[in-house]
Amino acid sequence: MTRRRFHTVNVFSQGRLDGNPVAVIVDGDGMTTEEMQQFTRWTNLSEATFLLTPTDPAADYRVRIFTLDREMPFAGHPTLGSCHAWLESGGVPRTPGLVHQECGAGLVAIRRTDEGLAFAAPPLIRDEPVQPADLDRFATALRIGPDRIVDSRWADNGPGWAVLLLDSAQTVLDLEPVPTSATRLDIGVVGPHPAGSDSSWELRAFYTDHLGILREDPVTGSLNAAVAHWLFTTGRAAGAYLATQGKRVQRNGRIHLRHDDDGTVWVGGHTQSVLIGHADL
Repeated sequence: MTRRRFHTVNVFSQGRLDGNPVAVIVDGDGMTTEEMQQFTRWTNLSEATFLLTPTDPAADYRVRIFTLDREMPFAGHPTLGSCHAWLESGGVPRTPGLVHQECGAGLVAIRRTDEGLAFAAPPLIRDEPVQPADLDRFATALRIGPDRIVDSRWADNGPGWAVLLLDSAQTVLDLEPVPTSATRLDIGVVGPHPAGSDSSWELRAFYTDHLGILREDPVTGSLNAAVAHWLFTTGRAAGAYLATQGKRVQRNGRIHLRHDDDGTVWVGGHTQSVLIGHADL
């Protein structure tokens, strides 16, 4: 048994308990894949991460990211939560003002902004239209008519997202998906708020767990990154905008998206540690 530093970090909210939590083991060196997966299942959070000595000389630290049933090459709120825990534990970036995280998707840059930490969205590994058969499957799972779907796109940066653009934020909030699915689903939905609203876009994220139960992720950085890429490249958004997520699961996620002149999409939000201590693993 080894005593390891442990943080639970709240991500994408200025409140302490209304964002998306991630469990972070700061001293992850020496743990096996099986031990990491077992710990993640024990936390029963959507993700847990494990900080390791980097293998890339350009990286400040390496992270492995686990859901309840699998390891992922990249995820958004675990990236910000991991960086927060690393910095809070005394990490000093090699490049002042810019942290470089090594993960399965490669190097991810993270910087401080007025809205908290922000990561540079990694490139999409699947960027193509959703075929009709898949779109029918997604609409059935969401229990929504095709007349409410404006557009759809595979926008996968690691977790496997297919994104549906709906006609309004209210349609997004009104969704009542099926409780279970025999096939794996990773569906993001996005809809516009009316002009003059506090937020420009409303998002929800649905995924099947290892038992086939369709769950809703409270606030999802990877999905927001993928959606922002789609919205910016199609001209539906420009410059910067605020997205909200989590209302239906009693969360208040606020995600800040920015499109730099060089094409980089930055995904940011507030982070704070709620629990700090040690885990005997």
